[in-house]
Amino acid sequence: MRIDIVTALPEIVAGPLEHSILRRARQKGLVDVRVHDLRRYATDKHRTLDDYPFGGGAGMVLKPEPIFACIEALKADAEAEGGAVDEIVYLTPDGERFDQRIANELSMKQHVVLLAGHYKGVDQRVRDVLVTRELSIGDYVLSGGELPALVVVDALVRLIPGVLGDATSALSDSFQDGLLDAPAYTRPATFRGMSVPDVLRSGDHEKVAAWREAERLHKTRERRPDLLGDE
Repeated sequence: MRIDIVTALPEIVAGPLEHSILRRARQKGLVDVRVHDLRRYATDKHRTLDDYPFGGGAGMVLKPEPIFACIEALKADAEAEGGAVDEIVYLTPDGERFDQRIANELSMKQHVVLLAGHYKGVDQRVRDVLVTRELSIGDYVLSGGELPALVVVDALVRLIPGVLGDATSALSDSFQDGLLDAPAYTRPATFRGMSVPDVLRSGDHEKVAAWREAERLHKTRERRPDLLGDE
């Protein structure tokens, strides 16, 4: 899988890609994540990326020219390699709410481009012509789309076969089947007077599975009844 991140601030996203699961996945060749600096595609002498919005108002808007140039170059590059860009995703507060279902769907794509907005966002013509999907990671506003882009990358990469040490780990995560995950315990069995539930130490796999399912339902009903249709 290839993921391109298009951003005005590449230094923000570069660091996390060099650590933990993302780093190992890249080293294994399971995912190819490339960061593209929009300023390389600005053509004026000052490498200008933003301008004031027509009609007035506070804030600045990312100009269309560098974004079009960058994404058109990525499309040409994909075609030269015998492939194609499957999705061009714009990270924006007014996009579709990103969830596990969408992560699963996008993880099946071969080539995804993530466009990080900044300031007051991007020129609407970028959204009208280039963008195929708009995603939000929550109902709040950040300074830019770089952190949301990293959230999406992490959520997708861990679903790629071979990335996680335990092939079943991602399948048992919260939200994979609409429920939250059950509580997890490790050694020591007793810590400061608090003990691990006996069933988890029983060795009875059927009882353990039943306990976990009951705990998942209880937690989901308590914390996210909307997932069960209880609201």
